[in-house]
Amino acid sequence: MDAARRDGTVVGRLCDTARHATPLHQALPPRYAEVLLNLLDRLESSALFSEESCSFSQKDLLDSLQLWIDKARATLNSRPSNP
Repeated sequence: MDAARRDGTVVGRLCDTARHATPLHQALPPRYAEVLLNLLDRLESSALFSEESCSFSQKDLLDSLQLWIDKARATLNSRPSNP
């Protein structure tokens, strides 16, 4: 996340990594994957254009992705551990 905030060219790699995190997607409720994929689509679109010509603010999308990460972490941490 920090690298994506500093360098917009990293956004594509961040999105690819998040899209292919299948174990994470499976560990979370289905709604989480839906929200994540929607965020990633908009984030990738924002990376294709300058901030002025894009209807999505990359900063706002990265903030939303960080919020998703925080909520996903809390959800995973609240689950009982498997023996």
